[in-house]
Amino acid sequence: MNLNELASQYEDELFEHVVPFWLTNSRDHEFGGYFTCLDRTGQVFDTDKFIWLQGRQVWLFSMLCNRVEQRAEWLECARRGGQFLRTHGHNGDYDFYFSVSRDGAPLVQPYNIFSNVFAAMGFGQLALATGDDAYSQVALRTFERIIERQNNPKGVYNKVVPGTRDLKNFALPMILCNLALEIEHILSAETVETTIERAIHEVLEVFYRPELGLIVENVTKDNELCDSFDGRLLNPGHAIEAMAFIMDLSARLNRPELANTAVEITLKTLDYAWDKQYGGIFYFLDRKGYPPQQLEWDQKLWWVHIETLVSLVKGYRLTGSQACLDWFETMHDYTWSHFRDSEYPEWFGYLNRRGEVLLPLKGGKWKGCFHLPRGFYEVWRTLQCC
Repeated sequence: MNLNELASQYEDELFEHVVPFWLTNSRDHEFGGYFTCLDRTGQVFDTDKFIWLQGRQVWLFSMLCNRVEQRAEWLECARRGGQFLRTHGHNGDYDFYFSVSRDGAPLVQPYNIFSNVFAAMGFGQLALATGDDAYSQVALRTFERIIERQNNPKGVYNKVVPGTRDLKNFALPMILCNLALEIEHILSAETVETTIERAIHEVLEVFYRPELGLIVENVTKDNELCDSFDGRLLNPGHAIEAMAFIMDLSARLNRPELANTAVEITLKTLDYAWDKQYGGIFYFLDRKGYPPQQLEWDQKLWWVHIETLVSLVKGYRLTGSQACLDWFETMHDYTWSHFRDSEYPEWFGYLNRRGEVLLPLKGGKWKGCFHLPRGFYEVWRTLQCC
């Protein structure tokens, strides 16, 4: 593999195909914000606005302004989403709804803390891109709500009967590894350090189980394994994506042992979750090998494979692992040959186990302007440094 040629391949796909797709098709010029339900050609097929994806797209275009170039079109796109999100996205107490209508009327209550997470990320980068302190204040207040809610993220919307099988989930400590760095410029040094150290502890000492060599998706409140559907659940994409965040922290903190551990976990997860019959990474697995409860368990999803490329290339850069480079080549070949649409811009998101397209959409309720362009950016920049 020629790494310079690969870097150019990811750069070209990002700036010539993926970013223009979202600029052209997603902006709502009447009400603000973004359409994310886009068919194969980019036509809007539903106008509801999902707050996760609004915040993520604000982040993406703000990030490009901050780290690549202050293009007027990118900044306008970021502002469009930020203004809509600030006005319509939350309940007044900076808990962000799950979804709103096209004109911003609330549709689904703020039950999901990740609406807050991606809003904070978006506003943090938008503050840097615009120099507007008002966006910093929104990001800070939203982050404070995340910390206030972290021990009971769903609050009154939690369906579980308390005191019977209280589990905690991997996703929040995973994303806090990343969020603390994304909005470091608006947090106190003490808050950053506390958030980072707690997240590292949770990821590597609670959810990573050395007896399995794997990261589990749920543990008990006492940090123990639970023999139930949720307790046995593995989400390989989450585990591998988290390792990229740990690698970023390794570089940030000058702690190379974190990168070594992250590489070890990434490779172990890939060995376990790779579909040896058809290729690609399974979406969900059961740590005891039982049938998962998720009917979509064997699907191949875009974000899982994109985030794996990021983790592998970062692992190679930080540790020189030949296994990371070998796996990167395998993942690159699978991802580009199965998810890329050769006729229209942007990539497919959902494949069946055999690697055939299940849904021809380019965006929807969960897929938006985030994992693909962010992943291409990360791979491009990391390859340039190798």
